[in-house]
Amino acid sequence: MATTAVAVGTMRVAQVSSPGADFEIVEREIPKPDAGQVRIKVQACGVCHSDVLTKEGLWPGIQYPRVPGHEVAGIIDEVGAGVSAWKKGQRAGVGWHGGQDNTCRECRRGDFRNCRNVKVCGISYDGGYQEYMVAPVEALVPIPETLTDVEAAPLLCAGITTYNALRHSGAFPGDLVAVQGIGGLGHLGIQFAQKFGYKVAAIGRGPENAALAKKLGASVYIDSTSTNAAEALQKLGGAKVILATAPSSKAMSELIDGLGPNGKLMVIGATSDPIEVTPIQLINGSRTIQGWASGTPADSEDTLRFAELTGVRPMIETYPLEKAAEAYARMLSGKAEFRVVLTM
Repeated sequence: MATTAVAVGTMRVAQVSSPGADFEIVEREIPKPDAGQVRIKVQACGVCHSDVLTKEGLWPGIQYPRVPGHEVAGIIDEVGAGVSAWKKGQRAGVGWHGGQDNTCRECRRGDFRNCRNVKVCGISYDGGYQEYMVAPVEALVPIPETLTDVEAAPLLCAGITTYNALRHSGAFPGDLVAVQGIGGLGHLGIQFAQKFGYKVAAIGRGPENAALAKKLGASVYIDSTSTNAAEALQKLGGAKVILATAPSSKAMSELIDGLGPNGKLMVIGATSDPIEVTPIQLINGSRTIQGWASGTPADSEDTLRFAELTGVRPMIETYPLEKAAEAYARMLSGKAEFRVVLTM
């Protein structure tokens, strides 16, 4: 019986053709994976605030057209030469960390997160706003069976960033940990902090967030529009850690006096204006300020497993791929509750 060769075919892609351009839905050839790569049939991809870097050309050296998206969940549907640890049909995801050079000083010491030539999914190569994507094996994360693709996708950036920052913050179970902002990062930060056994103080703007903050696991809600949040934290004994998730340097600056002795402001909300702090504020109580980027695929795997174990889940709004522009605008509006995810 004669067999006919099957053409690989085409797929739909939401691409940005130049910095600042609108999203275009175009047809492209389905790519083939090279050696050391796999092809993922994308099931879901989160829309993250960091996608602004691709959309507006704010990251140096991006080549266009480019497909954003670094919260990718899907199924491996082809493996390249030399790939043995991953199989066709296996569920896998890709987060912000899209690969490393394995040769720089940091990589040689195992600090892949701070690789000098780190690859970022959706910036260094095309990301998940498409029906199929190719990724290097060092970027892959296995997805646990009990998490849906839509649930897993935001955990690969927003989830790992909050989980990893908290577990490296130095706080112990029973410590007071404040989460500033109840948004895309904050609503996950509150859940992780509560599951870690911290006493969680959620800091939001306006009384309307109080019920949700408590439902997510906060034992205290501080409305920063009607209360001095730093003073409120000091009345509770001072925070061991403040996880700063809302991208407002002014709001972060106002919280530094809420830190207790040896307290740490963990900064994960990305913004370009300066945090204002005096040397005396840091010297008194031996306080520190630390920035934290997401983590490696191994950290993402830990995040997914912990979420599976404890029931931490993102709150999500979904959009189909062809409405990528609408989904992106919804994310930028700050009105989404709380993560926006594209489904294929």
